[in-house]
Amino acid sequence: MEEKQRPIRLDEYMKVLQEKRRKEEGKEDVINEWNRRKGEGLTSPTASTSTEENRLFMEYMDKSNLFNIAKHDPKLGKTLTLRKFFKSKRNQQVEVYLKWGIESIHTEGKVSAVGRDFVMLTSLKDRLWIPYKAIESANIPFGIPAYSNSHQHFLYDNDLRNKLTTNFGETVGKRDILKQQFFEETLYTNLQSWKHTWIELYTKAGDKKFGRLIGVRSQDIQVKNIYGTFMLPIEDVMFVKTIRFFTILRQSLKLFRQMN
Repeated sequence: MEEKQRPIRLDEYMKVLQEKRRKEEGKEDVINEWNRRKGEGLTSPTASTSTEENRLFMEYMDKSNLFNIAKHDPKLGKTLTLRKFFKSKRNQQVEVYLKWGIESIHTEGKVSAVGRDFVMLTSLKDRLWIPYKAIESANIPFGIPAYSNSHQHFLYDNDLRNKLTTNFGETVGKRDILKQQFFEETLYTNLQSWKHTWIELYTKAGDKKFGRLIGVRSQDIQVKNIYGTFMLPIEDVMFVKTIRFFTILRQSLKLFRQMN
């Protein structure tokens, strides 16, 4: 019968630990050495591995968690996947495939805003709001290189940093780009800032409506055209598109003929 091992006492443990530390091979910390030369404080490592290994591991874990969520909850996984994809392609060209009624639609544009439940694409002619639920597939157009985030250039503004530190709410509230950076808007809140814009609404039923955006109330989009005002639930909207002057005239004439 094996003899039961006696619990180690604290003083005995400390002796063993000190002996191990004495024999442990020292590792040069170039980061803290450089900070010491600059007169800055020392930092603690985020992991036992090197900084580049830790960065890659964090990216791997982030994607692994995302795929696990998508496996157990496909609906939520689709939203999270599209949101992450569009955030990684902010200000870059993408292509999106949609299903509108029985018709398949393909559109391209630059990712201008990424919200909680929608993405905004812009081109030379149009601005397009697309809910994630309406997207069948998203990709990078053929022939366009897939730039990583490291190729994007950012301008660091020390004055802005101080304003964010001392007066965050007022600073962010005055600039739409900062709102998108710090808060994930919904389609409901984003459309509120585009009042009086002429838009086309593509519905789930396969209809197309147009008019000037009056506002968004109680999850309904309020639109007005030359023949009156109507409300459309956001849930029934597949996507929203800005409309040009000549298209307004053409749509108005078409509507006039239908009414007469």
